[in-house]
Amino acid sequence: MNPSTPFFKRFGPLLFGKPPVSALAEAFSKFSECGSLSQLRKTFGAYIPQALLARTSCGDNSRRRLFSLDVVFWSFFDQVQTPNGSCREAVRKVMALVRRKFPREKDVAMSEASSSYCQARAKIPLDVLDKINTHLVERMQNHIPDGALWHGRHVKLVDGTGLSMPDTPPNQARWPQSKNQKPGCGFPAMNLVGIFCLLTGALVQAAHGDRHTHESKLFQALWSALQKGDLLVCDRGFCSFGAIANLLLRRVDSLMRLPVNKIRKAIGAQLPKTANFDVTVTWKRPMQRVPSMTPEEFAQLPEAIPVRVVRYTIAHPGFRTQSVTIVTTLLDASIPAADIADLYFRRWGIELHFREIKISLNMDVLRCLSPAMIERELRMHYIAYNIIRSVMQKAALTHDVDLRRLSFKGCLDTVRQFANATSGAEDKPRTISAMIYEMLRAIARDLNPHRPGRSEPPSQKTPHEKLSSIN
Repeated sequence: MNPSTPFFKRFGPLLFGKPPVSALAEAFSKFSECGSLSQLRKTFGAYIPQALLARTSCGDNSRRRLFSLDVVFWSFFDQVQTPNGSCREAVRKVMALVRRKFPREKDVAMSEASSSYCQARAKIPLDVLDKINTHLVERMQNHIPDGALWHGRHVKLVDGTGLSMPDTPPNQARWPQSKNQKPGCGFPAMNLVGIFCLLTGALVQAAHGDRHTHESKLFQALWSALQKGDLLVCDRGFCSFGAIANLLLRRVDSLMRLPVNKIRKAIGAQLPKTANFDVTVTWKRPMQRVPSMTPEEFAQLPEAIPVRVVRYTIAHPGFRTQSVTIVTTLLDASIPAADIADLYFRRWGIELHFREIKISLNMDVLRCLSPAMIERELRMHYIAYNIIRSVMQKAALTHDVDLRRLSFKGCLDTVRQFANATSGAEDKPRTISAMIYEMLRAIARDLNPHRPGRSEPPSQKTPHEKLSSIN
């Protein structure tokens, strides 16, 4: 039976249960299903499982909408990797793509307002973003060459940093500003601790809290991201008996710089009086537990643990520190002390990773106005960073270059321009493959100079303009 009637066209959907579909919705459905939704999907789609962005059987992502999860994800991604990318610009880009795909359909018209896009962006499931980031990290981990591991171990780096965000009441309530600032003059402040992979530079996992949450507490929330057999390298801010012992219980070794106060109180009497040494000592459990640890957790710690202590002298010009004391649970005598010192020296790479994600990807000052959207914006920055890292790893493996010498900013600039160029190669897989290969070759040739031990004093070449403060 034909569900439509020639006299009452609107009765057909009411009687036979077929809802009317607007020309825009029908066209956009075809637009979303095609492989040329955006330049970004064609360039980075191979790194993300499309099943995670597909329509679901129920929930917010089950209906056919103009801004589907797939469209919103790539639009949000474009905002993150584009300097000063606004919601209005994201909507305009989608409008342009729709009009380009359907130039002759007059009924296909989108609203210029960004309200629909912002509402759809707020419905992105956090667990989907977490799964995408986990997939990217595992993908890079699986592509590490066999001989690249440090003495057969996967090395992870951990450190902390600070972020800011717009001064809105919800953000202030969740991440309050410093008490030293007058009301209305400061911005919400966030502490963030992240674990990075030494070989790939991938951001494995991150935890954040307000400025009153100590980094060591956030560090404990990341222990579940470590795997059996990993080696964790961090500075003296994370060094404690409880941290080393808990990591050992998880079969994770650690290598940390030992603070001066712990040298004197814990194992100072067992150390030689020479300038440089490599000894194994016993670190006894403290008599009193720290407030952040429950009595049950404190009781599970061993009475004492054997640790290896290495002290060496730094002779590089321009370095502030002259002597460094390292404590590690690597008791294998076949690992020389020079390798331990060199590994701790490479810990500085995490500072560069934070600079890349905060400065190159503009995460230093977040832009969303509510805590719920701040959570999504953070995860999108993690994903964007790891996607760029995946492209860098692909370029290094394809053209046999050292991944550590590739420029993150150079890679970001390259993929932006090549992503724009692929928009003119719709339905031409060979052309797109050739352009991606050329993109990887350009990234592999953009090497940073190899300057080990370079003196980089913390000086400022161009003074900033002096402006009066609100305070």
